[in-house]
Amino acid sequence: MSSPIRRVGVIGAGVMGSGIAAHFANAGVRVTLLDIVPPNLTDAEKGDRKARNRFAAGGLEKAVKSRPAAFFHKGNAQLISIGNVDDDLGKLAECDLVIEAIIEQMDHKRSLFEKLEKVIGPETIVASNTSGLRIEEMLKGRSETFQKRFLVMHFFNPVRYMKLLELVAGPKTDPAVFERVVQCGESQLGKGIVVGKDTPNFIGNRIGVHAMLSTIHLMVDEGLTPEDVDNISGSPMGHPKSASFRTADMVGLDTFSHVAKNCYDSLTNDEERDVFKLPTFVSAMLEKKLLGDKTKSGFYKKGANKQIETFDPKTLAYRAKGGDDAIKNVTKALSKIEDVKERVRKLVADEGPAGKFAWKVLSRSLAYSARRMGEIADDVAAVDNAMKWGYNWELGPFETWDALGFAATTERMEKEGIALPESIKKMKASGAKSFYREDGAAFNLVKGVYVPTKVDPRNATLAQVRKGTSAVLKNDGAEAWDLGDGVLGLTFKSKANSIDPDVIKMIHDSVARAEKDFTSMVVANEGDHFCVGANLFLVLMGASQKEWGQIRSMVKGYQGAVQAMKYAGIPVVVAPYGMTLGGGLELCLGGDALQAASETYTGLVEVGVGLIPGGAGTMNLLWRSLEAIPEGTAAITSEYVTQVFKNIALAKIATSAVEAKQFGYFRQTDGVSFDKTRLLTEAKARAVGLANAGYHPPVPRAHVLPGDSGIATLSMMVDTLVAGGYASEHDAKIARKLAEVLCGGRGGGSHEVTEDQVLELECEAFISLCGEPKSQERMQYMLMNNKPLRN
Repeated sequence: MSSPIRRVGVIGAGVMGSGIAAHFANAGVRVTLLDIVPPNLTDAEKGDRKARNRFAAGGLEKAVKSRPAAFFHKGNAQLISIGNVDDDLGKLAECDLVIEAIIEQMDHKRSLFEKLEKVIGPETIVASNTSGLRIEEMLKGRSETFQKRFLVMHFFNPVRYMKLLELVAGPKTDPAVFERVVQCGESQLGKGIVVGKDTPNFIGNRIGVHAMLSTIHLMVDEGLTPEDVDNISGSPMGHPKSASFRTADMVGLDTFSHVAKNCYDSLTNDEERDVFKLPTFVSAMLEKKLLGDKTKSGFYKKGANKQIETFDPKTLAYRAKGGDDAIKNVTKALSKIEDVKERVRKLVADEGPAGKFAWKVLSRSLAYSARRMGEIADDVAAVDNAMKWGYNWELGPFETWDALGFAATTERMEKEGIALPESIKKMKASGAKSFYREDGAAFNLVKGVYVPTKVDPRNATLAQVRKGTSAVLKNDGAEAWDLGDGVLGLTFKSKANSIDPDVIKMIHDSVARAEKDFTSMVVANEGDHFCVGANLFLVLMGASQKEWGQIRSMVKGYQGAVQAMKYAGIPVVVAPYGMTLGGGLELCLGGDALQAASETYTGLVEVGVGLIPGGAGTMNLLWRSLEAIPEGTAAITSEYVTQVFKNIALAKIATSAVEAKQFGYFRQTDGVSFDKTRLLTEAKARAVGLANAGYHPPVPRAHVLPGDSGIATLSMMVDTLVAGGYASEHDAKIARKLAEVLCGGRGGGSHEVTEDQVLELECEAFISLCGEPKSQERMQYMLMNNKPLRN
């Protein structure tokens, strides 16, 4: 193990530099962020440090305000200090790592590295975030010791959210230095490392830009529209929903064109160099400054009445959004298929224009990727991971090839005259059936044989952990498995991992089994999101049929399940990620500890469907806020109640696990996994650690709550919002019921209120709101439109 990186310097406070600085701060690393002194300062400003640091300060300020957020929590920005390269370059001597993220011009980078070498410490690592300049050229004139400590660290934007980190060593980079940066990227930043070669645009942008431009050129040749292309090249092809043109708008046409131009200028020997030449209509858009989201006009824009309009490549003007209905219908049906491999197979098998276009795009991209092996990377996994982590593809090129069938796809490409490298022909002749085998080996096109892939035990999946075993408990909604080391793992199987009667029953059963036969328990789900809350359809059905006993049974059942976890005789660790809303957060509040993915978005959002949290969430969020109050302290609980009230009544969502701690949803001691692929193993390790540390369940506490006075105070707050037009009368009705629960009901200020008493208040309020017509309207609207109704 190498020493961790404790202090980082970042030079260049633009979008990339400030994003890199922000994510190191997210990881708890102190950062010095420098930029140039603004030119043309007045004589008075030349002696003003604030004016001289203006560019760095501005970059940091933009990072703090950015959307999507660069920081897990704005408070992390305090770990970043700013300065300028004229006055503060010497401060970088204290850094373990200095990252250059300045303009992509060779003379500027060489000049900076010359200055850096004079001030940095003897072990300081220097990295460039360049996306295309050659290492050998950048290092001309630098000493051998500097070159040994130099490499490329190519982050993808936005840095916090994009998993890919491409690392490229120079000819003299010390292997120990390279390994230290690998460890930093993986363990500290949660990045997926792909090792590339010193070639223009490395792996991700080389393959990604080729695929996008090949698609655009083909669209022009085939006479399709941008809408047609986006319908085909998005989810049906295993690519993001933003597909081709929407993705380009998000990235920015100026950024996209810069990468394309760099490829075209640098890749003079690439057999498909002309693919990287921008189509004339894209050049016209650049001239008109139609750059995408940053200028609010790109391939798409909002026109009159906020209707989406499309830039027409033929007329070079905007028109109403359209597209071929036949293509739209085919691709819409394909998008509903959950298995991405089946989705792509069916797309290519389609005999209409969608399938034909998809095949032409994919076959060209797959063949181009194969021809690049040995040039940009040595193994197919590096290319596949680069595209999944850097471009959000569900399958990389070679995984797609396997999904379509290696032999059949290769034969079809050969038959159509698509140029394939000798390595593919030799692979086919060897009898290989796929690039990836079930034993974990991958075919190496450079060596011509299957090679075992490097396996990080921290990345074990549920399927790998469960291999060779059967479920301990199972029903239609969830199942529990033996995860080894005395850990029982509970996993939901319901749609979107929602809470339904089967899930509730399995929680009860799993806790009972874990107490009997295991030493700890982990709740670890799969899918895009951890849990989106209760099955709203069941609640609405019960309410519309006035089945109040059924609803009460469900509410009490889930309250009991959460409380069973909370007071189990063994530690229960919950591992949330993605959307963890409503009942999902209520489940977390019942855990002894959490191991949350950093990208966890959580809150109690029930007011949006006309309800309050009814699965012990209202009570447990309040009790969570009060748990640190020492016994005997005459605390003013109304302050805590008011904040919890605001968080629930306003459906306040934390946009990271770190922010969830600040909101009081998670404990400060809960773990955060920067890399979601390690979430299971880290949650399991936390559960084992708690069990081995002599775990004992908590003892229930009671609190004196604000009671009548608190209800009156919160009601006045609600009245003010209604009078100001910020809340509807129905919002007010929900809020008043919430206030009564949080204040312990009428008389809650005259005695200690127990958990069970608040749970009963919570249940009654939930059922009462289910009977409200306007709440039922909200539930129905959410089910039909997937967004809240304000009524």
